[in-house]
Amino acid sequence: MACSSLNFPVSLLSKPKSPTSASAAAAATISPSSMSVKLQDTSQFSISRGQISLWPSVHCDESLIRRRSHKSPSPNALSLLVVASTANKGEPLKIMISGAPASGKGTQCELITKKYELVHIAPGDLLRAEVAAGTENGRCAKEYMENGQLVPDEIVVMMVKDRLLQSDAQEKGWLLDGYPRSSSQATVLKEFGFQPDLFILLEVSEEILVERVVGRRLDPVTGRIYHLKYSPPETEEIAARLTQRFDDTEEKVKLRLCTHHQNVEAVLSLYEDITVKVNGSASKHVVFAQIDSTMTKLLKQKEDALGSVAA
Repeated sequence: MACSSLNFPVSLLSKPKSPTSASAAAAATISPSSMSVKLQDTSQFSISRGQISLWPSVHCDESLIRRRSHKSPSPNALSLLVVASTANKGEPLKIMISGAPASGKGTQCELITKKYELVHIAPGDLLRAEVAAGTENGRCAKEYMENGQLVPDEIVVMMVKDRLLQSDAQEKGWLLDGYPRSSSQATVLKEFGFQPDLFILLEVSEEILVERVVGRRLDPVTGRIYHLKYSPPETEEIAARLTQRFDDTEEKVKLRLCTHHQNVEAVLSLYEDITVKVNGSASKHVVFAQIDSTMTKLLKQKEDALGSVAA
C-alpha cells in the first residue's frame, strides 16, 4: 500500500485549508506530547499544539491510541502519515451470467467468485432443492423441468428476490447464475430494483452442448460434477455411484435448448448496453480470461467514478 509522510509546523495546522479525501485514513505522531494517534476514515480534522479536534464525521479508534517516546522530538513539527484506505469501496459488483445448459456457467462462476468474492446465486440449484424436498413448489416445478420447459416466474422470482436482499449479497455484491431466462423475469427484477453492472452471455454451438450434457454425471456423495469424456471419475468406486440428472438426456436437452433460444434474445434486448458475449467453446481458462478482462475494466470505471465524486 502506497503512503507518504508529510511534515508540517504545528502552528500552521489549526485548520486544514481543504478537507482530506473521504477514502483516506491517517496516523499522526504529535510532539511534544509523544502520542501516536491513528484516525480511520477521516474526512476532516484540525490540529493544534498537542491536540486533535475532530468533526462529527470522523471516527477515532481509541484502542489505537498509545504513548511512545522519541529520543529527539521536534517541538514544532508534526509528522503526518497518510495511508490509502479501502473503507469506502463504493457499490459492489452486480453481475449476471447466462447461457444454454452446459455452456460452462458453473465453471466460470467458480472462477469469478474465487477472484472477486461475489455471492454466487443459482436459482436452478434452489429449485432442485425444492424438488428434492418434495415441497408444493418443488412438485410443480418438477413437471415443467421434466418436460424441458421453464419453471413459471412466480415460483422462482420471490426466491431470487429474497436471496439478493440478504446482507452478504448486498455487502459483497452478487453473481446471478442463469437468471433471468425470460423477458418477464428480467422485467420483474428491474421493478424490484435489481440492475446488473454487466450481463455475460456464454455462446456455445448446439452440437457441443448436447455432447456436454449427455455425458455429464453427478457424484451424490461429494456433489462433484464429472463428464464421462472430458472429466472422468478418478476411481471405479466413484464411477459406480455416479448418477445422471433426469433432464440430462439428448431429447430433453434439445427441448431445453429450443426454449432457451426463444427467450435469450428478449432478455438481451433489456441488457443490450451492458452485455458481453464470450465464446464458451474455448477452454475454461481462455473463457475466464475474457470475462476477467471485462470485469477488471468495470472495476476500474467504478473506482474512477468514486474518485471523481470524492474529489
